[in-house]
Amino acid sequence: MLNQIAPGLWHMERGFTVAGLPVTSRMTVVRFSDGRLWLHSPVRFGEAVADQLRSLGTVAWIVAPNRTHHLFAGHARRMFPQAALYGAPGLAAKRPDLAGMIELGDSVPPEWAHELDQVLIRGMPFVNEVVWFHKASATLIMTDVLQCWSGKLHWKAALYARLTGVRAHLDVPRTVRLVTRDRMRAAASARAILQWPFTRVITAHNNIVEYDAHALVARAFQRFEAS
Repeated sequence: MLNQIAPGLWHMERGFTVAGLPVTSRMTVVRFSDGRLWLHSPVRFGEAVADQLRSLGTVAWIVAPNRTHHLFAGHARRMFPQAALYGAPGLAAKRPDLAGMIELGDSVPPEWAHELDQVLIRGMPFVNEVVWFHKASATLIMTDVLQCWSGKLHWKAALYARLTGVRAHLDVPRTVRLVTRDRMRAAASARAILQWPFTRVITAHNNIVEYDAHALVARAFQRFEAS
């Protein structure tokens, strides 16, 4: 079920397996001031969660925030066929079955601008992650570019987190660093993100950082600044 993080902000974690690796992923839900809901990086959910969403408002937007977090976008759309689907640059070509997907970019859609700000992290075309700042809760909403795998994990997941440098430690995973093609452009995107006055950061895998969030993100983003 959905758990509330702050006024107008909820999340839900769900476990699944990718290439034999047991992982969890997080869906984030933002309720706009007019009652419409924004679903970020959907996970698979059933009717109980769908009913919970309906009780919170009207699901208006479904967001696939990068080129890897799209597995359950179609599932969310089937649950809420009236919602508009947005996806990261390049995702429409990868998922032609998700017809009518609207491509995201650096500019926040006008209907979101009073609630969210938006940056596309450039320099890593394999990922093409778009990130958001939820103004009302001062929350940075990330997906894969920043990760922190905390808590009790399956041994395979714990080993993977250690190898990628994100076991109980907020950082840019080694996997993301390896696919970064232009660190100067990634660094410019990181600097734009750091202009936001966020005090919390949500990651998809798997932690929500509530303390020293801005400083920890700034430290992690130094990966792009190093020579």
